Amino acid sequence: MTMSDAFHVYDTTLRDGAQREGITYSVEDKLAVTKLLDDFGVGFIEGGWPGALPKDTEFFARMAAGEVQLKNAKLVAFGATRKAGVKAEEDPQVQALLDSQAPVITLVAKSDVHHVVQALKTTLEENLAMVHDTVKYLVGEGRRVFVDLEHFFDGYKHDADYGVEVIKTAIAAGADVAVLCDTNGGMLPSGIARIVADVKERSGARIGIHCQDDTGCAIANSTAAVEAGATHVQCTANGYGERTGNADLFVVVANIELKLEMPVLPEGSLKEMQRVSHAIAEIANLAPNTHQPYVGVSSFAHKAGLHASALKVNSDLYNHIDASVVGNDMRILVTEMAGRASVEMKGRELGYDLSKNPEAITTVVDQVKDLESKGWSFEAADASFELLLQNALHAGAPKKFVVESWRAIVEQREDGQVVSEATVKVHIGEDRIVATGEGNGPVNALDNALRSALVQHFPELQKLELVDYKVRILDGGQGTGAVTRVLIETADGTRRWDTVGVHENVIAASWLALEDALEFGLLNANKS
Repeated sequence: MTMSDAFHVYDTTLRDGAQREGITYSVEDKLAVTKLLDDFGVGFIEGGWPGALPKDTEFFARMAAGEVQLKNAKLVAFGATRKAGVKAEEDPQVQALLDSQAPVITLVAKSDVHHVVQALKTTLEENLAMVHDTVKYLVGEGRRVFVDLEHFFDGYKHDADYGVEVIKTAIAAGADVAVLCDTNGGMLPSGIARIVADVKERSGARIGIHCQDDTGCAIANSTAAVEAGATHVQCTANGYGERTGNADLFVVVANIELKLEMPVLPEGSLKEMQRVSHAIAEIANLAPNTHQPYVGVSSFAHKAGLHASALKVNSDLYNHIDASVVGNDMRILVTEMAGRASVEMKGRELGYDLSKNPEAITTVVDQVKDLESKGWSFEAADASFELLLQNALHAGAPKKFVVESWRAIVEQREDGQVVSEATVKVHIGEDRIVATGEGNGPVNALDNALRSALVQHFPELQKLELVDYKVRILDGGQGTGAVTRVLIETADGTRRWDTVGVHENVIAASWLALEDALEFGLLNANKS
């Protein structure tokens, strides 16, 4: 028995996950996500509902044509049982499932007596026949069949015996797995565990689990179901899904492998978790969740000085796993809460050994606490922090450039066009340089002017590009006179870095962040 047969990791990002508000996958997007999920090592990828959505029909046709060659996963088509009073072989929706050429088909079926009567508007006996006939027909056509029992847990409370009867009917007709669905997402882990264990014992079937996150328990519910005997778990990448979402594939799989010690993916797959998670987020056009367990950039980030002091001795003291196991990194955040250990460890993270330079540590700790009390923040500005380190380690060393003055003007012309112009005066060694620049705003104009002044001596700055600009008002009660924090992200084609500036004047705050950005760019160029 292969790993994928012993335990099913089943992904439904392309069907259930696509129901999240704000997500619209193109067919090309679906193919790209399929490749990522297969590379990650999931056992089954549910591609959508062929026949119901033209885009899904096209996706299955292109998969059948071999546009993505699956190495680990089997492709799954999702659909419903035959309609009441219609033969399975004559139901066009059932035929569309066969036409998809997917080797595995997941059928959604009703297991709640209230849904059978009120939603399907048929009898309990006909519903059983719909499940039996559709499963038997598809199995007879050479397909492997899973059955999703919609609203199973709600139905269990109404009539547990009927839910079990639906399972037995599906399995008798040839279904491989009966998937218990918490469709409304209202369950808690204790209830999931109790019902899964009971149903598994009463039905003798292989049980799967599919959880929505309306109580915030989808991950915990999925894990509890596995502990209770479920060997098939349905999830979505990053927990995408309707309403509050589904169980997060990456967190569920990591919990099963690392906490329950059950290997359910190919060896080495966990190291790809963060990369795959973030790549799928980009395809969905959603920012990765910075605080997502295991894969978020803040998952192993430590702010408190107490944590840093302990981590300096042993990284396991404040981390539940080694971050590298899931492709992530431990990070030390330097804030006003930072102590000497935080600065020393952050320095080590950035490539500086401060252990033999206690004076520099003291200087930086004092500077950080003073600046942060005035509104600065170095959590998201590693480059500005590294410049503080450099200045402390090389106090008195001449700077690459010294700014004499700068100014920026904004002009609205008669035709309504708004233009910005900036003038910068800098000293580089013995040279005094005056440069001007234009831009679509004062910060852009200052960026162009400063770079124009510097590239005469530092041509490596030509490849720098300002890629992001964020403004935060720190004291809204002061209105337009409030202190402003600006974060600037800069790139040079190989790496990106963030710098920060704070001032009552938003242009002055921007200038401080911009000056740091170019100074760090020179530092980085010299390193390389």
